[in-house]
Parts: sequence; structure tokens; C-alpha cells
Amino acid sequence: MEQAIKYRLIKKEKHTGARLGEITTPHGTFETPIFMPVGTQASVKTMAPEELKTMGASIILANTYHLWLRPGSPLVKEAGGLHQFMNWDQGILTDSGGFQVFSLAKRRGISEEGVTFKSHLDGQTMFLSPEKAIHIENDLGPDIMMSLDECPPFYESYDYLKKSIARTSRWAERGLAAHRNPQRQGLFGIVQGGGYQDLRQESARDLVGMDFAGYSIGGLSVGESKSEMNHVLDFTVPLLPETKPRYLMGVGTADSLLDGVIRGIDMFDCVLPTRIARNGTCMTSQGRLVVKNAKYAHDFGPLDPNCGCYACRNYTRAYIRHLLQVNETFGIHLTSYHNLYYLLDLMRQIRQAIREDSLLDLRAQVFEQYGFDQKDAKNF
Repeated sequence: MEQAIKYRLIKKEKHTGARLGEITTPHGTFETPIFMPVGTQASVKTMAPEELKTMGASIILANTYHLWLRPGSPLVKEAGGLHQFMNWDQGILTDSGGFQVFSLAKRRGISEEGVTFKSHLDGQTMFLSPEKAIHIENDLGPDIMMSLDECPPFYESYDYLKKSIARTSRWAERGLAAHRNPQRQGLFGIVQGGGYQDLRQESARDLVGMDFAGYSIGGLSVGESKSEMNHVLDFTVPLLPETKPRYLMGVGTADSLLDGVIRGIDMFDCVLPTRIARNGTCMTSQGRLVVKNAKYAHDFGPLDPNCGCYACRNYTRAYIRHLLQVNETFGIHLTSYHNLYYLLDLMRQIRQAIREDSLLDLRAQVFEQYGFDQKDAKNF
């Protein structure tokens, strides 16, 4: 059977576990490692699809839970799927909705069949099963879909997590059986297990045995320390097939992107760049910059003198600060544009560094710019 998602390993970096690769989807091919901007409700906040393409975004993420509630997956299917609905002709990945159920929904109850919960919008009682999640994603029509998993806290007890990963494996098997369109949509499994190595091994063994199109690592970037996340990646990534994409969910800081790539991760997503942009926080080659601060009121330089994005080429810190101060949405657009450009450009630099076997040098440079702790790195 022809597979919707194909991964090709191009090169492994000489000093680390980093991989330069290529993923082919029904809507195009892109190199990895890659960062995926998040378009929660079929829109990356304040950004036009044409702008995302201009800055080099080749795959974006949409949110199954939110689109299920509004406007509803039947309407998106009627429109021709997400690609037609939002005028985006490149890759799209949808999550399963599980994370939002566990983080946003009110009074949820977990059973073997699925999750019963009350909508965070109107309190309506709803039910999401592994089969239901897959059918919603089939209707939405992304290139890559995620299996429904339980999303327990990182510090949950060992006994609870052991039961949880077993249920997640059973849900993954049910979702795989319910998938209606494997030739056009690839389905990924999600490895859970908190910080426990043996549980991560058990979860990965179960899912790899089901032969998903790719594998993600869930349950990280949820409050644990950076060193704890890196430790989990150290023993989890090697459990995943070399021939499939590896996706670390919900990670978008410069240090975590670099440390994830060093450990063999191919794909990342996070709402962080647009979320902090709305508060005037910018990612720059000189570290974190809060442009709303009073000291930038008379600063007529760009957000980042080393950045070539639209915002930095055309507008000053003083002007963008003014826009944010008076609640003009154009200011949020400019800071969002810049932050997304910064991360996509960082990923371009990472891919080039893998080609040149100089990824640890790039890591040291970025960590110095941000004042990150250089010691929290694996010794290679």
C-alpha cells in the first residue's frame, strides 16, 4: 500500500544524534528538522498563509479539539478539507484533541471507551473516543494526524502512568483500525510514560509494533525541568525507528529546539512564538527583547539588527511599541511575524549546521545569546 508520509534520512551530524532528513506528504516535501507554526483554529494568529510561505513555513499545525467545537468537522469536510478551507496548499498536521480535553475541558471522566467531558465554551457534555478522534481528523483532511492519547501530568505516580500508557496503546490500536484514508493521511502514534524509562520503553515498543507512519513523544514541556526533558529524550528517541519521522510535541524555545535536534528529533510545534508576541516579547539574535518596555520608546532601530524579516526591514522598535501600547493589532502582527521568522530561520541554521557538522557550535552561540545554562547538554 502506498504510504501518505515518507521519510528519507539525508545525513547524520558527526558529533551528535541530529538528523538532516526529508518528509514527503501529499501536499509537498520539506527538509527536517522543522518547526511547525500553530494555527489553532485554522489560522496562525494574525498571519496570512502567503506570509507563512514567504518566511519558509512548509507545514503548519491545526487543532482538532477547537475545530471540532467550531465550526465543526462536517463543515470543514464540506469545504473540501482544511487545505481548501484555509487556503493552505502545503503540509498540515492535526493533533488528536486529547491534550485540550485534559487541559481545557471541565469535569472530565476517563474510561476504556474514551473521555467524557464538558466543553470549555458552553459546558455541553461531549465524548471523544479513539475512533471519534480519527473520524474528525479524516474529515478535517490533514496530511498528518495524531492518535488519541491520555495526557497525564509529568509527575503523576508510576502506578497511574503504567495503567495510562497501556490504555493509550489500546486507544492507538483502535484509532489505527478506524483510519479511513491511510493513502492520503499518515497517522502518528504518541509515546507517553512520564519520566520513567521502563514505561517509555513499554509505550514505544507497543506503538512501534503497530507500524505507524511516524512517532511523537508526548508528555513533555508540561512543567518538568529542561534537564528532565533532555534526560527523557536521551533514552526515548533511540527506541523509535530510524526510518520514520520523530516529533516532539509542544516545544518552541530556542534551547529546547536545539537540544531536541541534537537528540534526533525531526519535528516540533508550539504556540509560544505567537503567544509571547501578543505581549510584546520578541526572540532575537541578541536574546529576549520585550519591546513594550519604556526604554524602547525612542529606539528607532529594528527589533533585531541581524534579522531580515519584513518587520525588521520596515519598522522600528519605537513604532512597534507604540502600536502595542495603543492596542493596534498591526503591532501584534509585526511581533508575531518576527518571532515565527526567527524560529524558522533558526531551523534553517540548524539544518545547515548538520550539513557542516557544526551543530554544537551553533548551540553554544545561541545559548550565549540567551544566557542559557550551557551545562545542561549531553556530552557527545
